[in-house]
Formats: sequence, C-alpha cells, structure tokens
Amino acid sequence: VQLVESGGGSVQPGGSLRLSCVASGIALKSYTIGWFRQAPGKEREGVSCISDGEIYYSDSVKGRFTISRDNAKNTMYLQMNILKPEDPAVYYCAVGEPPLVRVFASCEYDYWGQATQVTVSS
Repeated sequence: VQLVESGGGSVQPGGSLRLSCVASGIALKSYTIGWFRQAPGKEREGVSCISDGEIYYSDSVKGRFTISRDNAKNTMYLQMNILKPEDPAVYYCAVGEPPLVRVFASCEYDYWGQATQVTVSS
C-alpha cells in the first residue's frame, strides 16, 4: 500500500491550496480516509475525514477546508481555503479500515502518506 501526497507549498494568509493523495494497493472507497497535520512542537491532530459516509472537520478548519475523494482516480483531496497563520504544518493523508471508533485518533489509521509541508506567510 502506498499513499503519495502532493500539493503543499507556501501561500499568503487568505490563500488556498489543494492537497492530493493518490493511493495504490487499496481502494479508497472501501476505507475511512483522513487528513491530519502536525505543527512543530505540537501533537498530530485530525483535520478532516470521511468515515462510513459521514464527513468530519475539526473546529479549527470547519467552513474553510473541504475533503473529497475521487474513486475513479483512487485519490483523496483536501481543499484548503482562507488559510490562516495557524494552519502551517506538515499535512498527512491517512487511511483506516472501518469501522473506526475515534475518527480523529491517529492510532485508528493503518496507512499514511509521506507528508507535505504547508506554509502560510506574508
């Protein structure tokens, strides 16, 4: 199983980025998919996920980020709009075999992408 991320970079506050995560070896449509991030000195936190048909967002990104999945391309996305100075982090895509008990618990996920850096700076 391999998850390959792309799309990170540097933007100004208020800007947008779209992260992509292409999966091989598994069919994303059969799994819970999630995005996590980890800033320096902080714990990894769940940002968004799709689990059993439900979409979840952390309070810090609700209304600004959108998670999606393209089953034909076996790819998951995180559209990030209105990026704020508190959003910079290393972002990870993750896949877990359902059912998950806690959708934002890292330990519930089985496969992880290699991470991509997001920087927000003026």
